[in-house]
Amino acid sequence: MSNNLTVNAKDVAKSSTNQVQAAEEVNKDAAPLEQTAKKHHIKLHKLVLASGNTLEKKQTVKITPGTNEYNQAQHQLDAEAKAKAEAAAKAEADAAAKAKAAAAAKAKAAAAAKASTTTSSSTTTSGKSYGTFKLTFYDPAVLGSNMGYSGVAANLSVFPKGTHLKITLSDGTVWYRVVNDTGTFAASNSQQLDVAMPNSQVPSAGVLSATVEVV
Repeated sequence: MSNNLTVNAKDVAKSSTNQVQAAEEVNKDAAPLEQTAKKHHIKLHKLVLASGNTLEKKQTVKITPGTNEYNQAQHQLDAEAKAKAEAAAKAEADAAAKAKAAAAAKAKAAAAAKASTTTSSSTTTSGKSYGTFKLTFYDPAVLGSNMGYSGVAANLSVFPKGTHLKITLSDGTVWYRVVNDTGTFAASNSQQLDVAMPNSQVPSAGVLSATVEVV
């Protein structure tokens, strides 16, 4: 028999009912502590007690409610629960701060991109002649495009999209076009424009030269 169990036959015979009731009260009082301990993964020691004449074994919490040990255990559980709540709140705050920082960075990048576009657009000066350009031709319809024939492909670092151009041929013919595309040629020759035009209207020379002005 465990050293924690002391049985007085006379007392057992006289007050077995009281012992059962007392054990039930202990179990009832200890239940919240067991639930709290289980929730926070804290191991509690168990003690086998006797109940009634049959000395039926039951399990209950060794720590008795109302004692210093019980109060200390409860304080420990409360402290651990508080620490976990504070850690969760900190993690949530950190996540919110990171999300806010990411949104701010995204907004900053968007503003920088917009400013860059504005700067690029402002590099072209209305009424300024940009010199002589090589003209080549392509038919958007043949390429399956529906962009029409009012545009030209250009080096976008020279003429950003949307730039209106006045193209004057050597014979005095003038074309007005809007930059709406670019091409691989632009990387190697910034002084070239690829003019959109139906194949049936492309000049027989195939390649021309013209002075280009921003309007």
